[in-house]
Amino acid sequence: MTRRKNRGVRRRHGLPLRPLLLAVVLLVGSVGGAQAAAAPDLEDRVREIASELRCVVCQNLSVADSPSDLAKEMRNVVREQVQQGKGREEVQAYFVSRYGEYVLLAPPKRGFNLLVWGLPFLAVVAGGGVVYLVARRWTGQTPSTRPAVDPAYAERVRRELTDRERG
Repeated sequence: MTRRKNRGVRRRHGLPLRPLLLAVVLLVGSVGGAQAAAAPDLEDRVREIASELRCVVCQNLSVADSPSDLAKEMRNVVREQVQQGKGREEVQAYFVSRYGEYVLLAPPKRGFNLLVWGLPFLAVVAGGGVVYLVARRWTGQTPSTRPAVDPAYAERVRRELTDRERG
């Protein structure tokens, strides 16, 4: 007689082990899935806040994009503060208190910083006005403002043109 190899899980004490194992795996998977779902939300918030902060080591890179060690530490601080339940403004205020307003990639729209926000628009309007005035002056010349031509020279040009046309 040949013996059949047991390829499945053995049953002890008459309990069906496959459904029990399946239930345990699903339960562990759902608990791990809930924790994994919370982690991306936390990482999204950390990335959002870190992308608004300037890395103080790199030139004009956000903390989220910078590869420097200081940026990694700053991201960890942001993560810790978000885990503590602090909002974007509170985290930014923490970094502003340590590094000054330079650490913000977008300066607040108040005080002297209004120039940073308003000056480009004023420059475009002023440039458009200058272009308009120059174009108006350039196209607004009348025949009386054109320089006078010597009548003898004008008569000579007319004669040569008529001679040329006759051939």
